[in-house]
Amino acid sequence: MGILSWIILGGFAGWLASLVMGVDKSMGVLLNILTGIVGAVIGGFVYGLFGNTGVTGFNWYSFWVAVVGAIVLIGIVKVFRK
Repeated sequence: MGILSWIILGGFAGWLASLVMGVDKSMGVLLNILTGIVGAVIGGFVYGLFGNTGVTGFNWYSFWVAVVGAIVLIGIVKVFRK
């Protein structure tokens, strides 16, 4: 995937994850993009632990992997903030 694909996929995945986790008001566009990109890496790792593939390109499967990873990332950050 190209850098533009990572930014687009990461932005949408981070935004959706922030909505699910209830932290959307405290996150801006750049933080959503960063959360989605890091979430894609984390999601790929988590899915790999269960024998599945991680991010495979610019498709729906990769989007959901990134969303799951971003939710995990936000959950970890919320635990350490409290």
